[in-house]
Amino acid sequence: MVNWTNARDIIAFWLLGLCNNYGYVIMLSAAEDILDNQKGTGSTNTSNTCETGLTSRHCNSVSAGAVLLADNLPALVVQTTFPFFMHRFPFGFRAVIVFVLQAASYFIVAYSGSIAMSLAGVCMASLGQGIGEITFLAMAAHYVPGTIASWSSGTGGAGLIGSFSYAFITQAGLSPSNTLLAQLFIPVLFAGAYFFLLTIPPTVYSPTFNPKTWIIPDNYDRDVFEAAEARGDVLNTKKVPQRELGVMERLKLIVPLLYLMIPLATVYCAEYMINQGLTELIIFNCSQGLNLPLSSQYRWYQVLYQLGVFISRSSVKFFEMPLWLIWCLPILQCANMVFFFFEAVYWFTPTIIIIFALIVFEGLLGGSAYVNTYNKIHKKVSPDVREYSLSAASMGNSLGTNIAAFLSIPLYNWVCGMKPPHR
Repeated sequence: MVNWTNARDIIAFWLLGLCNNYGYVIMLSAAEDILDNQKGTGSTNTSNTCETGLTSRHCNSVSAGAVLLADNLPALVVQTTFPFFMHRFPFGFRAVIVFVLQAASYFIVAYSGSIAMSLAGVCMASLGQGIGEITFLAMAAHYVPGTIASWSSGTGGAGLIGSFSYAFITQAGLSPSNTLLAQLFIPVLFAGAYFFLLTIPPTVYSPTFNPKTWIIPDNYDRDVFEAAEARGDVLNTKKVPQRELGVMERLKLIVPLLYLMIPLATVYCAEYMINQGLTELIIFNCSQGLNLPLSSQYRWYQVLYQLGVFISRSSVKFFEMPLWLIWCLPILQCANMVFFFFEAVYWFTPTIIIIFALIVFEGLLGGSAYVNTYNKIHKKVSPDVREYSLSAASMGNSLGTNIAAFLSIPLYNWVCGMKPPHR
């Protein structure tokens, strides 16, 4: 018999994952447009027709790695510091902050008149995504394990739907600014999923309008369970009371997670070196590039990468990777990165179709690392520290992405300084 409460929660977590990562994906998909279209300027990459011959590398003065950095550095700050104190703030309060940051980011980037203002808007999207990720990964400790798989699938769906919608709408002729404004229904959907669809168990603290209730009391979990036990009630939650942890205890709890966090960080570092440092430099002429304009090639790279991510992040219900296979993922992704590096330098691949296939494979590896890492943490760590462990583990993917962002900028500039091969 279907448990409709669990079904509602699983659907809600899918929508929350979708909306939480949607702005992040849109900003990466729009990276070239953000850099190209300030104050009416544009680079040669924005032509609406394909090029029959390529005689230059078509580089921007600022690489898409700058957008990646703005889209991830704030999230890294959030994910490396907030787990130490964020547990005192109610989940509902955090959800409101995410909603505001999401909506503001779309407006700021859409109406921006400078690269600095655009990157400030991207930073707001990053802050919202980072706070949302540590919030809902931790909140999943209150629900059935299926919510982790649902959240991961939703974040993968954000990549696929967000990148495809941006590529499709801009290809149809709508300006990048209007395309961003058209996505403003996403923060509204996020708020609806949290405040109307998701069921809130008694172990999730609910504040009132009184400011005195805006900080979660010490030992709230334990008090709720003890009160329910005294009444003879059975709480509808999968959570056990969480242990009160000091700063040193929280740091020590990260060490047993490193065997999963380090492979995840490595996969993400290689992955985003490809996405924001190398694929921007891999371009094809008309005959080899399916007659796609150069700007469209980059957008469809993003779409196909997100397709791979969505498929793999939705796969854990059907196939859970053993630990040895999770450890193989960084090796495969680094091999992928080496191939893309040589392709960016020498342009030896005869058709864009091969690049498309490898980018889907890249997304499959990245999505598999993410969902299997958090699934193992949810199942393996002690239940009384599960909420903290799930939020703290997000440092792994965030750290890997930020390392890639810092490295991709000089790598991009170095390759741009090289003489282009013939294509």
